[in-house]
Amino acid sequence: MSKTNHPSGAPWRNFYGRFRGKTIRAAQHDYLENDLAPLSPGPISWEENPDRTPLALDGVFGGKDIWLEIGFGGGEHLVHMAQTYPDFGLIGCEPFINGVAMLLGKIRKADVDNLRVHPGDVRDLFDVLPDATLSKVFLNYPDPWPKKRHHRRRFVTPEHLAPLHRVMKPGAELRVATDIKDYVRQTLEQVPSHGFEWLAEGPHDWRTPWADWVSTRYEQKALREGRTPHYLTFRRV
Repeated sequence: MSKTNHPSGAPWRNFYGRFRGKTIRAAQHDYLENDLAPLSPGPISWEENPDRTPLALDGVFGGKDIWLEIGFGGGEHLVHMAQTYPDFGLIGCEPFINGVAMLLGKIRKADVDNLRVHPGDVRDLFDVLPDATLSKVFLNYPDPWPKKRHHRRRFVTPEHLAPLHRVMKPGAELRVATDIKDYVRQTLEQVPSHGFEWLAEGPHDWRTPWADWVSTRYEQKALREGRTPHYLTFRRV
């Protein structure tokens, strides 16, 4: 296999996170085996969709506005949003299969029908999303990659932001929540340079969570360890 292409024909993309952690419980195996496939937004993987045909999401969500959460962790925020906004369609993207299993359990208990799941790299999803698809995007407590030599692995880099801009509607909202000050710095440097406007007018705007925010387990850990959350809101221009 060359560094240019995967055997499926996919371009070579380094992935630096984890796909799997500790042993998955029997109930979670059940969720993955029985619930994951019906919740797919469509053929995303290179094996399923080698021609990278754009997804037909009107057939999935019935013409609803579509929101995306990138890296949903355990899924608590994503399910909360699906319950709070039943008239919107939501897609959650997460490569860590243990987190996917946790989300599927929450979906089964919540009995929501406006949510779909991509268990993989968001870049593959960007490949097949039509232009100007998304009206809101959430990036909550992304992997901080704290070492300076690893900052290029963060989501807020051109490799991710350029296709993100393409798949968002003009005027669409991008929310970024993080407790890492240097991640805030890089976000404020990179996101506006890729076609987004920061909407803050004063400190209150980045110190106060959104009105419909639900605190995640990652945020609670940050608070216990004395780190300050930041809530950054951008508009796609």
